[in-house]
Amino acid sequence: MSNQLKRGDRIGIFTPSSPASVTARQRYERAKAFLEEKGFVVVEGTLTGRMDVYRSGSPKERAEELNELLRNPEVKMIMSTIGGTNSNSMLPYIDYDAFKRNPKIVVGYSDATAVLLALYAKTGITTFYGPALIPSFGEFEPLVNDTYRYFEQFFVHQNELELPYEVPMPAYWSDEPVNWLEKTAEKTLYENTWITVNSGVVEGRLIGGNVNAMYGFIGTPYFPTIEHGDILLIEDCSKDASIVEKNFAMLKVHGMFDKIAGIILGKHEQYDDLGTGKQPVDLLVEQLDGLDIPILAEFDTCHTHPMHPLAIGKRVILDTDAKKVFCTEYWL
Repeated sequence: MSNQLKRGDRIGIFTPSSPASVTARQRYERAKAFLEEKGFVVVEGTLTGRMDVYRSGSPKERAEELNELLRNPEVKMIMSTIGGTNSNSMLPYIDYDAFKRNPKIVVGYSDATAVLLALYAKTGITTFYGPALIPSFGEFEPLVNDTYRYFEQFFVHQNELELPYEVPMPAYWSDEPVNWLEKTAEKTLYENTWITVNSGVVEGRLIGGNVNAMYGFIGTPYFPTIEHGDILLIEDCSKDASIVEKNFAMLKVHGMFDKIAGIILGKHEQYDDLGTGKQPVDLLVEQLDGLDIPILAEFDTCHTHPMHPLAIGKRVILDTDAKKVFCTEYWL
């Protein structure tokens, strides 16, 4: 893996699904300017500003946009612009050998989970579940500054961190769907808390991402093999209880819960309980069938603001008694 990020480095952006550089142009420009003001050079992928109805381009075009950035020796980090619905259609066309030859920091979340996990599955090289350009850095203060502080600490100042590195819990968070393009109101900030289900202290390889995105390629050669003792990171957004149950059941029938040692469950942005009174963590516990797997829920590596980056494929300690997550090995 390449060294940590520094001012002047080039961050390439790719659009694996939703054409938000067109549909949310104002937020895209704000996010790009934000990173440029921090001293980075944003390298636009070939599909920036392109729109093919619900996507940025064909599966091959989207893969080639990513491939060009993977092959570009001057690009230090590759970041998704946003997620969407069909990043999985890119997977057969990605140049995994280019990633092997010239490893880079590849970061994103949501539907980009397909790309992140496929790159890791095919190469064994760490990728990062973390901020995406438009939703994360197009956000307004104060939450965008919190997300950037965690981003900078993780990718710019890793060498200054002592292991184990404790992932700090943000004091406040929000999932209010306001201020997408321009600021029209003050978001409500909620005092933060993480929730323990089943106590325990476990250490293992972190694997996972967005559950709905996993649905599109789990069980294929592009999905990492889940190993005994892994720590599973899962999160989702804008789903109702019926879909959340379906997706958690998918993980169960694939045998995932029989192998993992712990679960980090992210906050669910704009969740609809359909009048059941059940939160995502309740539906998750149902699927465990009494398995005493330590769970830390309402974690802030998810669609809500602010957001922490985490390294896919690197080891973490999950301490649900203390409600803490520690990174136990350097990630860059």
